[in-house]
Amino acid sequence: MLRYIFKRMFQSMFTLFIVITIVFILMRMMPEEGYFGEEYEKLDEIQRKTILENMGLGDPIHIQLKNFYSQILKGELGKSIIYRPNVPISTILRNKIPYSFGFGMGAMIISLTLGLSLGITMAFNKGNTWDKLGTAYIVFINAVPSAIYYIFLQIYMTGIFRFPMLFSPDNPKSWIMPLISMSLGGIASYAMWIRRYMIDEINKDYVKLARAKGLKNRDIMVKHVLRNAFVPMGQYLPSAILFTIAGSIYIESLYSIPGMGGLLVDAIQRQDNTLVQALVLIYSSIGIFGLFLGDIFMAALDPRIKLDRQKGGR
Repeated sequence: MLRYIFKRMFQSMFTLFIVITIVFILMRMMPEEGYFGEEYEKLDEIQRKTILENMGLGDPIHIQLKNFYSQILKGELGKSIIYRPNVPISTILRNKIPYSFGFGMGAMIISLTLGLSLGITMAFNKGNTWDKLGTAYIVFINAVPSAIYYIFLQIYMTGIFRFPMLFSPDNPKSWIMPLISMSLGGIASYAMWIRRYMIDEINKDYVKLARAKGLKNRDIMVKHVLRNAFVPMGQYLPSAILFTIAGSIYIESLYSIPGMGGLLVDAIQRQDNTLVQALVLIYSSIGIFGLFLGDIFMAALDPRIKLDRQKGGR
C-alpha cells in the first residue's frame, strides 16, 4: 500500500509540475496590460519596461520560472495588480475561502444525502414509479443547461417563497437558494451512478447465489450490493468534495457570494494576470490532489484491487 501511495504521489507531483509550467508560460504570453491596469495608457514605453523589469518579467523565461517555483515553495502567490492593488493574494483568499468552504460543505452534504438516497431508492424499485421519477429528474438536470434552471430558481422560487435574491451574510434565509442550486447537479450525479452500480451488482452471480441460499433481499441489497456499488464512486468523491468546497464560479456570481468562484470571474474580467495565474494553479492543484485521494480511497475500500503488477496480474 505504501509503495502504491508513493508511486501515485510521484505521478501527481509530476503532473502538477507540468500544469504549473504550462500555466506559467501561457500567462507570460498574455498582453502586458494585465500587469498595469488603468495606468497602462498613462505610461510610456520606457516606464512600462522599467516596471516589468522590476517585477522580474524582463528576465529570460527559464529564470522567471525558477523564481516562480521558489516563490511557490515559500508559500507566496504574489500580489494582486488590478483587483486589489499590492494586496497579497493569500490575504485576498483568506477572506474568500470561508464563504466557498461553508457553501461547498453544505451543498456536498445535501448532494450526498439526497443523491445516494434517491439512487438507492431507484435501484430498489427498478422500473417502478420512483425509478421513473428519478430518471426524469436526472435527464432534466443533465439535458437542460444549468444556467437556465439556476436563473429560473432565482427568479421564481425566491418570489414564491420570498427568499432574498442575493446573498447576505446577516440573513440566513439568503443562504437557502444558493445551497439548493449548488446541490442539484450533485444529487443527479450521485443518484445516477449509485443506481447504475447497484443494478450492475444485482445481476452478478454472487447475488443469485445469496438469493438461492434464502437470504433476505434487503440484507443482500444493503450488506453486499450497496457496499460493492459504492467502491467505484470512491474514486471521484474526494475530487468532487474538493471542487465543491472550492466554490461554484457561476452560482457565486449569480447570488453575489464573495467566494473564490466569483473571484476568478472578476480576476479574468479585470485582466489581473497575477491573480488569474494563482487561482488557476489552485484549481489545478485541487483537481490533481482530488484524483490522488480518490485512487487511495478506492484502494482502501476494496482490498481486491491490485496495487502493482505481479506476474502479469493487475
